[in-house]
Amino acid sequence: MPKQADIQYAMEHSHVLREPDRRIDTFGSTKFHFVIISEMMDEVGKVIVRRGTVEAHKPRIIKPSHYSSVELEGFDEKARELLDWLKENDMEPVYFQYGFNFKRTEVNSETITGSYETVKAEILDKVHSEDDPMMAVMEAIEDTWEIGLLKFSIDMIQKSQEINQFDFKRKGLI
Repeated sequence: MPKQADIQYAMEHSHVLREPDRRIDTFGSTKFHFVIISEMMDEVGKVIVRRGTVEAHKPRIIKPSHYSSVELEGFDEKARELLDWLKENDMEPVYFQYGFNFKRTEVNSETITGSYETVKAEILDKVHSEDDPMMAVMEAIEDTWEIGLLKFSIDMIQKSQEINQFDFKRKGLI
């Protein structure tokens, strides 16, 4: 299990090199393809390339049924009045729940001999020529590459929320 310092280091050194053209679909599940490139820690001139998929389930709307159950410990009555006003004006906050399903069985890895920069450039060129709108290319630390994948998933959630909210509003669901 990685230590807190390992997780922090992995988060700081995991980067998306090519972002998918699409975001998380509002009304169905979305499957992203990924390539994660990482340098082997113990062998110079060896690069590990992992390919796989990560699936995002359709977002679910989570909306408090009413504010009367919200506890406002330490707040005065004006806070309760604000919550009541938000409810009366249909301005209750809406949250989305996103679910990801990472299927380890679909991850394939290969070790490529060559400089990291050369391998990275070749992969980016190949992915660019294939033009898969659901493809992401990332670089990550070898022994914590899954943290890089989780970071990507979190970033996709953040980038999809505004679009998903617009779609739900347009359909009158929120």
